[in-house]
Amino acid sequence: MGDREPNKKRLLELLRAPDTGNAYCADCGAADPDWASYKLGIFICLNCCGVHRNFPDISRVKSVRLDFWDDSIVEFMTHNGNLRVKAKFEARVPAFYYIPQANDCLVLKEQWIRAKYERREFMADGETISLPGNREGFLWKRGRDNSQFLRRRFVLLAREGLLKYYTKEGGKNPKAVISIKDLNATFQTEKIGHPHGLQITYRRDGHIRNLFVYHESGKEIVDWFNALRAARLQYLKLAFPELPESEQREPFKKRWFALDCHERRLLYYKNPLDAFEQGQVFLGNKEQGYEVYEDLPKGIRGNRWKAGLTIVTPERRYVLTCPNEKEQQEWLESLRGVLSSPLTLLNRLNGVLLFRPGGRNGWVWRFIPVIPALWEAEAGGSLEDRSSRPAWPIW
Repeated sequence: MGDREPNKKRLLELLRAPDTGNAYCADCGAADPDWASYKLGIFICLNCCGVHRNFPDISRVKSVRLDFWDDSIVEFMTHNGNLRVKAKFEARVPAFYYIPQANDCLVLKEQWIRAKYERREFMADGETISLPGNREGFLWKRGRDNSQFLRRRFVLLAREGLLKYYTKEGGKNPKAVISIKDLNATFQTEKIGHPHGLQITYRRDGHIRNLFVYHESGKEIVDWFNALRAARLQYLKLAFPELPESEQREPFKKRWFALDCHERRLLYYKNPLDAFEQGQVFLGNKEQGYEVYEDLPKGIRGNRWKAGLTIVTPERRYVLTCPNEKEQQEWLESLRGVLSSPLTLLNRLNGVLLFRPGGRNGWVWRFIPVIPALWEAEAGGSLEDRSSRPAWPIW
């Protein structure tokens, strides 16, 4: 039997216990999890709890605060906990495999959870996981001139660093041949209108081209996503052989950044005197899901500059590093000022960009993600630029 109040108190103490990892969801990293899998011994968030309910033979869930907890189950949770269980089920996660974050779409979380606990793909005693290599299959692709999705054959050639797709199932001539080095991918489920919707972006003839695809199977579309990441990692190993694998994932590029506070735009350039920006990021406000954080996401390090910051938008994360802490704090102050201010009607209309005085500029290293979210796939900066999720990019 159990004593409700003492056991609830013990569980809440376990959530706050140091060196356990229990303060964050064991699967997506969301803060303050309120649920637990008492069969696995982990604390999880509400969203991940919904996935765990789908395989009761492997995981059983309870609310930390609302459900009754037997003494023996509380004891089991005490002897396990998030870090211990993660060490078992995440012992050998490949470098290319995207680990979803709290704001990522459901299909990424679902397949990550199933891969860990149901298929047990990453346990230390499992089979060695190699790069996926070539891949071929059918995806539903949105037509360029209409909203109709048509079945198209896609072929990934990892060694050659190419992705091709064909309009005819047995066709020999591809409709497009895309270089992996120019390719990025993010899950855009709301934009595409499908829970497995993936946006593939690449550059062609000086323009950005988007492909919107999906597959009925969540596992299939996530396998495609990770196969693209693996191909990108293979390309980076060849292009940057001097970098350790952890840094080959998402190299930083130095960019000149300019912040237009009035128009709420962060623009970035290859050189300070360039006539046109390479890209821009619209900055909404906190109520819309825009945030800026000091430092870099876990597992990412700046190549040259170590003072980092991360800009979070509803669609992705931008990972940047500054030359020193003084510059970092000045950027943080300016960006937070924009995010905390209300949007004007002009901002909401999102009209023509007029660059006005008032703002900030300077060099930043920007992190360029491998395909995206992850970490975010379209980033910028002369902060050190390394873009990363998933909403979420391949890297």
